[in-house]
Amino acid sequence: MVPTAGELISRLREYADPANVAGMARYGISSAGTLGVTMPVLRGIAREVKPYSKSDPEAVHGLAAALWESGVHEARILAGLIEVPELVTREQADAWVAQIDSWDVCDGLSGLWASTPLAVGKALEWAGRDEEFVKRSGFAVMVALTVHAKHMPDEVFLSFLELVEREACDERTYVKKGVNWALRQIGKRNAVLNAAAVVVASRLRESESRAARWVASDALRELRSGPVLARIARTRI
Repeated sequence: MVPTAGELISRLREYADPANVAGMARYGISSAGTLGVTMPVLRGIAREVKPYSKSDPEAVHGLAAALWESGVHEARILAGLIEVPELVTREQADAWVAQIDSWDVCDGLSGLWASTPLAVGKALEWAGRDEEFVKRSGFAVMVALTVHAKHMPDEVFLSFLELVEREACDERTYVKKGVNWALRQIGKRNAVLNAAAVVVASRLRESESRAARWVASDALRELRSGPVLARIARTRI
């Protein structure tokens, strides 16, 4: 039987560690509703629930919704780990990202969004929004797609680079790091995208924006490095 949200949250509270909460805060993770449960524990619980996604996907979908609505930090991460991608709706995705208050939840959800048919559209839409973690979500989905969407055409990632260049002037820490992350990952996908990413980064390096120059300089160091170029030469994507 699929466990209830209450049962899972009770389990999470058993693993609560205030010392971890303090440590997480030092890395910029929100302490609001945070128990201090480690990712290995969360992944272990998710592995227990995942088999129900095939036998009773609607129940797991409902469980994910209830975990999210609890507002408990780790429960929200767990919701993203167990959610059934095929049942995610546009309204749900927009509602969840609008409530994100921490980069780890934002990035943790990116794999879920990337596994839905909404992925490309939401990456483009969210990257153009103003809210800090909504915008970061757009770039985090781009990153997830570079890793998981093996057969996605280069044209999609080239369109992402347009957003990278347009939004690189945002000075907010979690946005500019998300933009930089997307630029680097897109540029490591294959030779064509590496060349395009280097062109974008080279233009950004000449920008009057301090944020854009940081995004560019940091990305160029990696995109032009020997190990990255050697790996790209071996890739078949």
